[in-house]
Amino acid sequence: MSSKAALVFRVAAVAEALSWAGLLIGMFLKYVVGAANDGGVPVLGMVHGVIFVLYVVVSLSVAKPLGWRPRTLILALLASIPPLFTWLFEKWALRNGKLDGPQRLSQGGTGLFQAKAPETAAA
Repeated sequence: MSSKAALVFRVAAVAEALSWAGLLIGMFLKYVVGAANDGGVPVLGMVHGVIFVLYVVVSLSVAKPLGWRPRTLILALLASIPPLFTWLFEKWALRNGKLDGPQRLSQGGTGLFQAKAPETAAA
């Protein structure tokens, strides 16, 4: 369960960061460059808003399966505010075993990248 939860969280974190980046590019085109059109800001803003809400919901829902303490959950939620910080939080969480879930103690490491036993060829 926790490896699925970790995968869903990682996808949501990267998607939120990329939508932030897209919105920033659109705002740059609209307000700094002065493009004739709106730079896609209304569409990118809506997309980012939906993905932001999805990231918050995913963070709240994976906290228990991944065994996050309240401090980790608060950091995950705060990471959604500055641009691209969800991606940084996801990388930090992966390095520090926050995406392994409670089984990390019994399995001795990350549950995301366990090596599978080689299959033997049937003779």
